[in-house]
Amino acid sequence: MSSGRTRERAKPFGSGGPLVYLLALMAVIVTLGPVVYGALGGFRSNEQLASDPSGLPDPWVWSNYQHVLTNAEFWQYALNSTIVAVVTTVVAVLFGVMAAYPLARYRFRGREPLFMVFVLGLLFPAAVAIIPLFILVTRDLGMGNTYWGVALPQAAFALPLTVVILRPFLMAMPRELEEAALIDGASRIGIFWRLAVPLSAPALVTVGVLAFVASWNAYLLPLLLLQDDMRTLPLGVADYSSEHSSDTAGVLAFTTLAMIPALLLFLAMQRRIVSGLQGAVKG
Repeated sequence: MSSGRTRERAKPFGSGGPLVYLLALMAVIVTLGPVVYGALGGFRSNEQLASDPSGLPDPWVWSNYQHVLTNAEFWQYALNSTIVAVVTTVVAVLFGVMAAYPLARYRFRGREPLFMVFVLGLLFPAAVAIIPLFILVTRDLGMGNTYWGVALPQAAFALPLTVVILRPFLMAMPRELEEAALIDGASRIGIFWRLAVPLSAPALVTVGVLAFVASWNAYLLPLLLLQDDMRTLPLGVADYSSEHSSDTAGVLAFTTLAMIPALLLFLAMQRRIVSGLQGAVKG
């Protein structure tokens, strides 16, 4: 018995085999390879990239990043992306938790079919509705070339995933806590804000980060709705690439700096994201 435990502890790869770790390593290389290549390419000159595309910076060139950071248009693009992403995140999380709470805590006719509407919304890509959205936002609502005109549709497309992740957290909340709060005189709205929302904080962080990153990387909807000084960073990357097509190193530096905010946010919150998704699966 003890020898069996000793052999189990002696496994160099833990519970997974070498093939699992090899596949994980390959996934990491495929995922991070382009990011590392772009970041290092920004520290090289165009001559270095032309002579040795896969080499390391020698010498290191800092002027590419310095030129981007001193470019006023870059900061305008970044400000626009930040405003749109923050508004999208706040609207998606707020309305998502308000929609998930009754679907989780109340029993009423049609609850499950209504929840299936949100589940089916995960299969509905934004590109399918892009032309009707453009007509609705610009002609009917008059919000073309505005932050709200982009943020509200993006929040609407983020709602299905938000509700699907939040509902299991809210369903797992013990009934005893809700009953005790009612005995203490709390209202239904008070239970929602003071009990349900704090207990579902891990899931709120998860859906918030996912909504922010999706909005930050959005391209098609801002392309149709935003113009001139209202354009976001993904559009700025495309504009910069076309205007400086011969400056490959500068384009790599611009692209790398455009990725950093969303990448840092995702890395900083990765544990909370994983715990939030685990709670949703368990629920």
